[in-house]
This record gives sequence, structure tokens and C-alpha cells, in this order.
Amino acid sequence: MNRRVRFLDTRPLRRSRPFRDLWIGTSASQLGSQIATVAVLAQVWDLTGSTVGTGAIGLATGLSMVVFGLLGGTLADSVDRRALVRATTAGQLLVAAGLSAQAVAGNRNVVLLLALVAAGTACGALGAPARRTFPVRLLPADQVAAGLALTNVSFQAAMLAGPALAGLIIARWDLPAAYGAQAVTTMVSVLAVIRLPAMKPEGADTNHTRRRPERGGWRIVLRRPALWGSMATDLSATLLAMPIALFPLVNEIRFGGNPQTLGLFLSAVAVGGITAGILSGTVTRWRRGGLVQLCAAAVWGLALAGFGLSGPLWPALGCLAVAGAADTVSVVTRSALVQLETPDAYRGRVSSLEHVIGVAGPELGNFRGGLMASATSAPVALVAGGLSATLAVAAVAATNAFLRAYRTPPTPDEQSAPETVDAATVTG
Repeated sequence: MNRRVRFLDTRPLRRSRPFRDLWIGTSASQLGSQIATVAVLAQVWDLTGSTVGTGAIGLATGLSMVVFGLLGGTLADSVDRRALVRATTAGQLLVAAGLSAQAVAGNRNVVLLLALVAAGTACGALGAPARRTFPVRLLPADQVAAGLALTNVSFQAAMLAGPALAGLIIARWDLPAAYGAQAVTTMVSVLAVIRLPAMKPEGADTNHTRRRPERGGWRIVLRRPALWGSMATDLSATLLAMPIALFPLVNEIRFGGNPQTLGLFLSAVAVGGITAGILSGTVTRWRRGGLVQLCAAAVWGLALAGFGLSGPLWPALGCLAVAGAADTVSVVTRSALVQLETPDAYRGRVSSLEHVIGVAGPELGNFRGGLMASATSAPVALVAGGLSATLAVAAVAATNAFLRAYRTPPTPDEQSAPETVDAATVTG
């Protein structure tokens, strides 16, 4: 196999107009979401002046994500997924308009603001499982990982550019302009979804808009070792080694609490993720997706342990960049594996479970890290967490041969190629 380094695989954008529309709409929505996140944070702080108030943002979004994400999985296996995403994206547009209106009106009621935030999150969570199934329906199997890598790159770029852009907009034109920018980007997302083809779950009755989902939608994860192994790998990495909550304490201990250094920590993770995304053509063509995810998750844990041991700034930033790159590789390969390994009739519910793990794992991991650091120290929490995550991933690898051996489906060219006869089989 040709192992030369390849840059971002852009075949999905060049060869599939529906996927290109989806990518443009998703990228715009992600940028608007990052702008709105900063605007909400600034407005809540202005209204309350309290970390309890800003912490309530996480409560409002977290509960909505979990509850409506699971419900969205069932709906995604019951109705036309395009219609579901159309409706939920339109709901997000209405919420964005409501946020703009309350800012223009000079709202001073934080409960109203948080209710709008929760409503917008609920709409997004309802549509997220269905949206996750789109790439595997729009792309050939050998391009699904590449499509997910493109989506991940746009997400990382939004994380870098969105907050900075939000700061500029708020400083010059105030909060209504920031919420207005979110409304514009959400409108782009709505238009993109409208252009997509219908995507009813396989086996659905074409004469009806709703059907009863296939039974066993949640149990299928346990019945397929590659699925539960992939999700267990992700949960091990995030639950045991999530570092974000420890950044302020590390910054205080080692770098005098300089806010610029704290920003560099977050930027280093994003830079590593974007770099891995740009070079993702190297790994998205590899068919050993399970092994790639296991290796990337192990590197994530080791890199964060290295961050805990690093004294000077540049080695610390280097470790975070490696962790960010490993996280991107792990996320892309896991997402492709889950979508390809799950029968279409169950993809909505399995995608919702993946979504909940992706949301809850990092949040619980940050909470775990904070508790451990309060009992010991930030470096100890980082090193112990990173090594524990690596050991947990190794345990999954050792006990799940299906995940280690998992291969993505062959390309059409490989399927049509004549089979070769193994000499050992003939003589054996």
C-alpha cells in the first residue's frame, strides 16, 4: 500500500453535490454557533456577574443535548431524516431570531435568555442523530471517512475563528449583531438542507411519513463488538483524560496565570486538530479503522500525560497539539466506523448514543479531572488520567479482536477485482 503523506481528501466535495451542500451548510452553522456561544456568555455575565450564571449555560445546554438527542435518535429511525433536519434547523433559525430580538429589546431577564439557549440546543440535538447519518447515505463507503474529516476540519476552523470573530463583532456592533450573524449562518444551513435528497430509513414505507422503528435499536450496539468497542474506546479517552478543566490551574501553577498562555493551551489543541485534518487523507484511505482509532486514543492519553509532566511552555504546547491531532483522527475514524457498521434502520438511535457519549464523556471527564486535581494536584491528575486512559484503551484492544481487525468496506474497484487464491489454502 502507498504510505506517502496525503493532504485532506476532497473527493467528497468534488464528486457529490449533495454532500457539498451539506458541508457548506454545516460549516456556516458551526461558525454561527461559535459566535453565538461567545455572545451568550458575554450577555449572561453582563446580566449576572456570577460564575453561577455562566455555569447555568452549561446546565441548560447539557440537559437539552442528552434528553432531546436520545429522542432525536428514535425519530431519525421513524421519519424522513431530511424532513427532520429541515424542521429542527428551521427551529434553530427561529431561536436565533429570538436571540436577536431580545438583544435589540435590551432584555435583562437571564431566565428568558437561558430558555432561548435551551430551545436552540434542543432543536439541534433533535436533528443531530439524523444529520450524522447523511454522509454515509450521500457518499460511497470508501469516501465516508474523508467526508467526516472535512466536516471535522470545518468544525476546528470554526472553533479557532468563531470566538475571535465574535469578539470583533461585539466590540464594534454589540450583541444584536452577533446574534444576527448566527441567524444569517443558520439561514445558509436551512437552504443547504432543503437541497438534499429525501433520506427515509431503509425499509420505511414510501407511502407513509412515519413508521415504527426496527426493534433492538439500542441492543445492536452490544451485539456488534466493533460498535461497543469503538464507543468504549472514546469513552475511556474522554472520561479518564479530558484536560480542559485543568488548564486554568496548570496555567496558574506554571505560568503565573497569564491569560494569553491559557488561550495558547486551547489554541494548541485546535491547531493540532486542524493539522491532522489537513493531512487526514493519509489515514482516511486506510481501511483498518478500528486499529487506527485505538492507536489514536492511546496517543491522546500519552500526550496529555506528557503535558502534565512538561515544565517549559513549548513542550507543553507541543503535547497539546499532538493530543488535538490524535483526537481528530480518533473522532473521524470512530464516526466512520459507527456509520458504516450500523444497519441504516438503526443508524438514528446508534448515532444518538454516539452523540450523547461524545457530549457527556468530555463533560464528565472534566469533572473527574477537577475532583482529582483538588485532591492531589493538576500535574498528578493529568499524568494519572492520561496513563489510565491509555491503559483502558489497551484493555479494549486486548479484549475486542473484532475492533482490532475491523476493516471498512472495500471500494468498488476492490470489489470488482478478481480474487486471488491463497497458496496455503490450496496446499493445506
